[in-house]
Amino acid sequence: MGKFSKLGFILATLGSSIGLGHIWRFPYMVGHNGGSAFVLLYLALTLSLGIAMLLVEMLIGNMGKKDVVSNYQILDPKREKYYPFTSFFILGGPLILSFYAVVLGWVLYYLFVVTFDLPKDLEQAKMQFSMLQNGSLIWPVIGFSACLLPTIWFVSRGIEEGIEKLNVVLMPLLFVIFIGLLIYAMTLESMPKALHFLFNFEIQKIDFKVVMDALGQMFFSLSLGVGTIITYSAFTPKKENLFKSSLFIVLPGILISLIAGVMIFTFVFEYHADVSQGPGLVFISLPLTFAKMGMSGQIVSLFFFMALVFAGITSTVSLIEPLALYLINRFNFSRIQASLWIGIVVYVLGVLVILSMNERYAKFLSFAHKSVFGWLDFITSSFLMPLGGLFSVLFIGWILNKKRSFLATKHFFNANAFKAWHFSVRFIAPVVILAIFILQFK
Repeated sequence: MGKFSKLGFILATLGSSIGLGHIWRFPYMVGHNGGSAFVLLYLALTLSLGIAMLLVEMLIGNMGKKDVVSNYQILDPKREKYYPFTSFFILGGPLILSFYAVVLGWVLYYLFVVTFDLPKDLEQAKMQFSMLQNGSLIWPVIGFSACLLPTIWFVSRGIEEGIEKLNVVLMPLLFVIFIGLLIYAMTLESMPKALHFLFNFEIQKIDFKVVMDALGQMFFSLSLGVGTIITYSAFTPKKENLFKSSLFIVLPGILISLIAGVMIFTFVFEYHADVSQGPGLVFISLPLTFAKMGMSGQIVSLFFFMALVFAGITSTVSLIEPLALYLINRFNFSRIQASLWIGIVVYVLGVLVILSMNERYAKFLSFAHKSVFGWLDFITSSFLMPLGGLFSVLFIGWILNKKRSFLATKHFFNANAFKAWHFSVRFIAPVVILAIFILQFK
């Protein structure tokens, strides 16, 4: 089994968390939830509970050194016959990928087509987005294929030759592009307004929905509950300083989210677009603002969507790897066979997602008032991710011997730090995850 270098592990795990969730989802969630209240809650939760839960999954992988299911069995051999059910959690990654790659395909379309034909008004911006979903199937399928096929190839190459090399190149490029775009945004008059919107804390704006959405964003942005962190951590040295690694993953992720927020809302306020556009913020409001920038708008659009593609591709490989490693370890698949079989299933699901979002085919692919896209999103975000995260914290907090956890963390935690972390894992994290799981259905 290959092994990450220290930098490779950090960049790969960072790549798994920094994706459309930070750059596409975070800004529109901010816009939907009134700005600063959501931002500051998200920051507080990520820097406390998020790091604690990230350490849980890192520890399981680092101690077990195998795929997700085998790790639980190795760490608790007395009950190993019960742990095959955890294989359901790692199905979340490929299911997410089946619609994630579709959205990333839209980004490619905007990069190569819309960037060179930016909308002149709001109606044209809406029409471009609508035509992508409801017009010819050629562009959605091409975009989806162009995202999925390289993903399968990189995973088939393995940890060192595929996943690590991809992230070592793309993650620094992502930061360079985003810092350049931020510098450009700083020249615009609306930056103070964007900063006020994001950071001027107004306690009266906090309500139940804002709290739940901030918790959900924390979960989503750290790739918790789908086996990615556990799997990647299996390729790290035994004495890896997991706490330091978690900070190197969480802090740059937060930085990218905030840069994306400041940059996007500066553009939106500068050109009077709608901050509460929702998922269409990136695909409707932003192209319109780019068009209003004049000649520079095409350049800004080109680099913005290029950065989105880079962020997305580093996440797609992480969604396949947990199941690929499971098939390799448990069923003696070669890495190429595992990657191809997963890729075929994801491709079929992805084409169904594309069809289910097209008005001509939607009625044939809707069940109980949800499209294929809606069902895949619901199954992964409402069930598999929270349940996978819940089981991991219950395992470390209640099943694994506490002394064993302490011995595995003593090279980076002193006794008091360990007690605080273990208490949060044992009592606080399960309550929070259960709250997300139960209250989302109200």
